[in-house]
Amino acid sequence: MEETFLERREAFLEEFRQCQAALFALGDNTRQCIIITLIKNGGKGGLRVGEIQKETSVSRTAVSHHLKVLLETGIINVRRKGTMNFYYLDPKSSSLRQLTHFWEQVEPMMDLCEKNRKTDEKGGKEREHSSGKYDISFQHVSFGYEEGKDVLRDISF
Repeated sequence: MEETFLERREAFLEEFRQCQAALFALGDNTRQCIIITLIKNGGKGGLRVGEIQKETSVSRTAVSHHLKVLLETGIINVRRKGTMNFYYLDPKSSSLRQLTHFWEQVEPMMDLCEKNRKTDEKGGKEREHSSGKYDISFQHVSFGYEEGKDVLRDISF
């Protein structure tokens, strides 16, 4: 049985919801710099906060905050050796894998939405409705910083 447009759309939206935390985490320039630093130093078994701080010119406190966000979203991992923490990217377990899979589906989903729209405009089959929320476009994403935390303020589809 072939998946309907609604079924494919709902599966796509669910995967998007599962990726939102990683998307949010990657939306910050400082976290992007930290990820780039970890990539540049890959193969060393990870970096400590002080090493990341030196390479990014970001305060230790800020580095620690951003590493916590990256850890909580599953983008990076930490290896503990005694009292030392070594932060690294693990391509096998990083939430970036799921994000990569999601992005591979964006263009086909956009094409499917366009095809569905054209069918509707030509007087084809009646558009399937579920919750009334069915158009997918990433028009607006708003992030902010409040009370010492990054905050996802708004997403418009």
